[in-house]
Amino acid sequence: MMSRIPMMLAALTVATMPVPSVAQSTGAQQGLGGPVIPGVCLLSREALFANAAVAKVATARLSELTRTAQAEIDAQRTPLEAEAKALQDLPTNEANNRRRTALETSWTALQRKAAHNSREMDATRTKVMQRISAEAEPLISQAYTSKKCGLLLDRSTALGGNFTNDLTAEVARGLDAKIQTISFERERLPEQQP
Repeated sequence: MMSRIPMMLAALTVATMPVPSVAQSTGAQQGLGGPVIPGVCLLSREALFANAAVAKVATARLSELTRTAQAEIDAQRTPLEAEAKALQDLPTNEANNRRRTALETSWTALQRKAAHNSREMDATRTKVMQRISAEAEPLISQAYTSKKCGLLLDRSTALGGNFTNDLTAEVARGLDAKIQTISFERERLPEQQP
């Protein structure tokens, strides 16, 4: 039992938000060339979420909320780590076994809390991305119509070709003109029973 606790404590973290690569620009990516295919347009949601001003603000806020959620776990983990270290070399007897059992119970509760915090951060992230997507949808529709698109593909699925009809930069500019910031707090979910 005791050999598992330090390893489990080391792995206890709140899930962090994967941050889209900012290196992928909102402009047309380098293509292989070829003719423009009328009516076929591209959009990179990843580049849109990485480069639009509102998405950058949201990413910074999500990182801040994740750090706060992790700090809650770390504050409770530190005394558990100290207790595990203190119990490590103690002999097996009734009193020490009770302390080890109590430590295991506390560890399990902290694992549940870390998992709960991760679920809350996932729910927060999902809600924020849905809100930004809702703001972008009319802009995507407008760009789609103005470019006379008949088919819209995710740019990340295209291996090559002519990327002239990439709507990403136009939609990002429109999103920046429409909304620059977003305010939100961590979603609170009901505790799940063990």
